[in-house]
Amino acid sequence: MKKPIIVLVTVAAMLLSVSTVAQTLTKEQLKERKELAKQTKKELNSKASKVSRNEAKRLKKEGWLVSPGALPLEKQLDKSYLMQYQYDSDGFPQYIMSEAMSTGGNYDAAKMQATELAKQNLAGQIQSEITALIESNVANEQMQQSEAESLTRSVMASKDLISQKIGRMIPVVESYRVVNGNNREVLVRMAYNQDMAKAAAKAAVRKDLEARGDSLQNKLDSLLGW
Repeated sequence: MKKPIIVLVTVAAMLLSVSTVAQTLTKEQLKERKELAKQTKKELNSKASKVSRNEAKRLKKEGWLVSPGALPLEKQLDKSYLMQYQYDSDGFPQYIMSEAMSTGGNYDAAKMQATELAKQNLAGQIQSEITALIESNVANEQMQQSEAESLTRSVMASKDLISQKIGRMIPVVESYRVVNGNNREVLVRMAYNQDMAKAAAKAAVRKDLEARGDSLQNKLDSLLGW
Protein backbone atom coordinates (compact mmCIF):
# COMPACT_ATOMS: atom_id res chain seq x y z
CA MET A 1 0.00 0.00 0.00
CA LYS A 2 2.92 2.36 0.60
CA LYS A 3 4.28 2.33 -2.96
CA PRO A 4 1.23 4.03 -4.62
CA ILE A 5 1.35 6.75 -1.95
CA ILE A 6 5.03 7.38 -2.64
CA VAL A 7 4.34 7.59 -6.37
CA LEU A 8 1.48 10.03 -5.84
CA VAL A 9 3.60 12.22 -3.59
CA THR A 10 6.42 12.21 -6.14
CA VAL A 11 4.10 13.14 -9.00
CA ALA A 12 2.53 15.89 -6.91
CA ALA A 13 5.96 17.28 -6.10
CA MET A 14 6.92 17.28 -9.77
CA LEU A 15 3.72 19.07 -10.76
CA LEU A 16 4.27 21.64 -8.02
CA SER A 17 7.83 22.20 -9.27
CA VAL A 18 6.65 22.71 -12.85
CA SER A 19 3.93 25.09 -11.66
CA THR A 20 6.47 27.11 -9.65
CA VAL A 21 8.80 27.45 -12.63
CA ALA A 22 5.92 28.54 -14.85
CA GLN A 23 4.93 31.20 -12.33
CA THR A 24 8.42 32.72 -12.41
CA LEU A 25 8.11 33.36 -16.15
CA THR A 26 6.18 36.31 -17.51
CA LYS A 27 3.43 35.79 -20.07
CA GLU A 28 5.68 37.32 -22.74
CA GLN A 29 8.53 34.91 -21.90
CA LEU A 30 6.19 31.91 -22.03
CA LYS A 31 4.77 33.10 -25.34
CA GLU A 32 8.29 33.61 -26.71
CA ARG A 33 9.36 30.09 -25.68
CA LYS A 34 6.28 28.55 -27.28
CA GLU A 35 6.92 30.44 -30.51
CA LEU A 36 10.58 29.35 -30.53
CA ALA A 37 9.59 25.71 -29.94
CA LYS A 38 7.08 25.90 -32.79
CA GLN A 39 9.64 27.59 -35.01
CA THR A 40 12.31 24.98 -34.24
CA LYS A 41 9.92 22.12 -35.04
CA LYS A 42 9.07 23.75 -38.36
CA GLU A 43 12.75 24.27 -39.19
CA LEU A 44 13.52 20.58 -38.60
CA ASN A 45 11.14 19.70 -41.42
CA SER A 46 12.34 22.38 -43.83
CA LYS A 47 15.36 22.64 -46.08
CA ALA A 48 18.15 25.00 -45.02
CA SER A 49 18.47 28.16 -47.10
CA LYS A 50 21.20 28.52 -49.68
CA VAL A 51 22.91 31.24 -47.61
CA SER A 52 23.00 28.96 -44.57
CA ARG A 53 24.29 26.02 -46.58
CA ASN A 54 27.09 28.14 -48.07
CA GLU A 55 28.13 29.55 -44.68
CA ALA A 56 28.00 26.09 -43.10
CA LYS A 57 30.18 24.76 -45.91
CA ARG A 58 32.73 27.51 -45.29
CA LEU A 59 32.77 26.90 -41.53
CA LYS A 60 33.16 23.14 -41.98
CA LYS A 61 36.19 23.73 -44.22
CA GLU A 62 37.67 25.73 -41.34
CA GLY A 63 37.19 22.71 -39.06
CA TRP A 64 34.02 23.70 -37.23
CA LEU A 65 31.85 20.84 -35.95
CA VAL A 66 28.68 20.38 -33.89
CA SER A 67 28.25 18.13 -30.87
CA PRO A 68 26.42 14.81 -31.29
CA GLY A 69 22.68 15.34 -30.96
CA ALA A 70 22.84 19.06 -31.78
CA LEU A 71 21.06 20.57 -34.76
CA PRO A 72 23.08 20.50 -38.00
CA LEU A 73 25.10 23.65 -38.55
CA GLU A 74 22.95 24.62 -41.55
CA LYS A 75 19.80 24.52 -39.38
CA GLN A 76 21.44 26.52 -36.60
CA LEU A 77 22.47 29.22 -39.06
CA ASP A 78 18.96 29.26 -40.54
CA LYS A 79 17.54 29.93 -37.08
CA SER A 80 20.09 32.70 -36.53
CA TYR A 81 19.15 34.49 -39.76
CA LEU A 82 15.44 34.09 -39.07
CA MET A 83 15.72 35.67 -35.62
CA GLN A 84 17.84 38.54 -36.96
CA TYR A 85 15.03 39.51 -39.32
CA GLN A 86 12.18 39.43 -36.81
CA TYR A 87 10.78 42.88 -36.01
CA ASP A 88 8.36 44.20 -33.41
CA SER A 89 5.22 46.24 -34.11
CA ASP A 90 7.28 49.45 -34.22
CA GLY A 91 9.64 48.09 -36.88
CA PHE A 92 12.61 47.56 -34.55
CA PRO A 93 14.58 44.28 -34.38
CA GLN A 94 12.97 41.92 -31.89
CA TYR A 95 16.29 40.34 -30.91
CA ILE A 96 19.83 41.54 -30.32
CA MET A 97 22.41 39.08 -31.61
CA SER A 98 25.80 38.51 -29.99
CA GLU A 99 28.67 36.22 -31.05
CA ALA A 100 31.86 35.18 -29.28
CA MET A 101 34.63 32.56 -29.39
CA SER A 102 36.85 31.13 -26.69
CA THR A 103 39.50 28.41 -26.41
CA GLY A 104 39.96 26.06 -23.47
CA GLY A 105 41.45 22.75 -22.44
CA ASN A 106 37.99 21.20 -22.52
CA TYR A 107 34.68 21.89 -24.25
CA ASP A 108 32.67 22.99 -21.20
CA ALA A 109 35.26 25.52 -20.03
CA ALA A 110 35.58 27.04 -23.50
CA LYS A 111 31.80 27.20 -23.93
CA MET A 112 31.33 28.88 -20.55
CA GLN A 113 33.91 31.53 -21.36
CA ALA A 114 32.48 32.12 -24.85
CA THR A 115 29.00 32.55 -23.37
CA GLU A 116 30.30 35.11 -20.87
CA LEU A 117 32.08 37.00 -23.66
CA ALA A 118 28.84 36.99 -25.68
CA LYS A 119 27.04 38.49 -22.68
CA GLN A 120 29.68 41.22 -22.38
CA ASN A 121 29.35 41.89 -26.11
CA LEU A 122 25.59 42.14 -25.70
CA ALA A 123 25.97 44.62 -22.81
CA GLY A 124 28.28 46.69 -24.99
CA GLN A 125 25.71 46.79 -27.80
CA ILE A 126 22.99 47.93 -25.38
CA GLN A 127 25.33 50.56 -23.97
CA SER A 128 26.16 51.90 -27.45
CA GLU A 129 22.48 52.02 -28.44
CA ILE A 130 21.52 54.09 -25.39
CA THR A 131 24.45 56.47 -25.94
CA ALA A 132 23.37 56.96 -29.57
CA LEU A 133 19.82 57.75 -28.45
CA ILE A 134 21.08 60.32 -25.96
CA GLU A 135 23.22 61.98 -28.64
CA SER A 136 20.23 62.02 -30.98
CA ASN A 137 18.12 63.79 -28.36
CA VAL A 138 20.82 66.41 -27.89
CA ALA A 139 21.02 66.96 -31.65
CA ASN A 140 17.25 67.42 -31.77
CA GLU A 141 17.46 69.86 -28.84
CA GLN A 142 15.30 67.65 -26.63
CA MET A 143 17.99 67.48 -23.96
CA GLN A 144 20.54 69.90 -22.60
CA GLN A 145 24.21 69.10 -23.09
CA SER A 146 24.85 69.00 -19.33
CA GLU A 147 22.04 66.46 -18.85
CA ALA A 148 23.34 64.36 -21.72
CA GLU A 149 26.84 64.32 -20.27
CA SER A 150 25.53 63.17 -16.89
CA LEU A 151 23.43 60.41 -18.42
CA THR A 152 26.26 59.32 -20.69
CA ARG A 153 28.59 58.98 -17.70
CA SER A 154 26.11 56.64 -16.02
CA VAL A 155 25.59 54.63 -19.20
CA MET A 156 29.34 54.24 -19.76
CA ALA A 157 29.82 53.18 -16.13
CA SER A 158 27.00 50.64 -16.28
CA LYS A 159 28.32 48.02 -18.72
CA ASP A 160 29.15 45.49 -15.99
CA LEU A 161 25.82 46.19 -14.26
CA ILE A 162 23.94 45.71 -17.53
CA SER A 163 25.76 42.41 -18.04
CA GLN A 164 24.73 41.28 -14.55
CA LYS A 165 21.10 42.20 -15.22
CA ILE A 166 20.95 40.24 -18.49
CA GLY A 167 18.93 37.07 -18.01
CA ARG A 168 19.12 33.80 -19.91
CA MET A 169 20.18 34.33 -23.50
CA ILE A 170 18.84 32.13 -26.29
CA PRO A 171 21.58 29.92 -27.79
CA VAL A 172 21.22 30.07 -31.58
CA VAL A 173 24.51 28.69 -32.90
CA GLU A 174 26.99 26.48 -31.03
CA SER A 175 29.99 24.95 -32.77
CA TYR A 176 33.54 23.91 -31.95
CA ARG A 177 36.84 22.86 -33.49
CA VAL A 178 40.02 21.22 -32.24
CA VAL A 179 43.03 23.59 -32.07
CA ASN A 180 46.57 23.54 -30.70
CA GLY A 181 46.75 19.81 -30.16
CA ASN A 182 43.68 18.82 -28.21
CA ASN A 183 42.21 22.15 -27.09
CA ARG A 184 38.65 23.15 -27.98
CA GLU A 185 37.69 26.46 -29.57
CA VAL A 186 33.98 27.10 -29.11
CA LEU A 187 31.85 29.52 -31.14
CA VAL A 188 28.50 30.68 -29.79
CA ARG A 189 25.90 33.01 -31.24
CA MET A 190 23.25 34.21 -28.79
CA ALA A 191 19.97 36.08 -29.13
CA TYR A 192 18.36 38.31 -26.52
CA ASN A 193 14.92 39.88 -26.54
CA GLN A 194 15.08 43.64 -27.22
CA ASP A 195 12.51 44.51 -24.52
CA MET A 196 14.38 42.45 -21.94
CA ALA A 197 17.60 44.20 -22.97
CA LYS A 198 15.99 47.60 -22.39
CA ALA A 199 14.75 46.46 -18.99
CA ALA A 200 18.26 45.30 -18.03
CA ALA A 201 19.74 48.62 -19.15
CA LYS A 202 17.09 50.62 -17.32
CA ALA A 203 17.75 48.80 -14.03
CA ALA A 204 21.53 49.18 -14.39
CA VAL A 205 21.58 52.87 -15.34
CA ARG A 206 19.03 53.75 -12.68
CA LYS A 207 21.20 52.06 -10.06
CA ASP A 208 24.21 54.14 -11.09
CA LEU A 209 22.20 57.38 -11.17
CA GLU A 210 20.83 56.70 -7.71
CA ALA A 211 24.31 55.91 -6.39
CA ARG A 212 25.52 59.30 -7.66
CA GLY A 213 22.44 61.08 -6.32
CA ASP A 214 21.45 62.14 -9.82
CA SER A 215 17.83 63.15 -10.43
CA LEU A 216 17.68 62.27 -14.13
CA GLN A 217 15.98 58.88 -13.81
CA ASN A 218 12.61 60.15 -15.05
CA LYS A 219 14.29 62.14 -17.81
CA LEU A 220 15.98 58.96 -19.03
CA ASP A 221 12.70 57.05 -18.94
CA SER A 222 10.81 59.62 -21.01
CA LEU A 223 13.56 60.20 -23.55
CA LEU A 224 14.13 56.50 -24.24
CA GLY A 225 10.45 55.60 -24.20
CA TRP A 226 10.60 53.36 -21.12
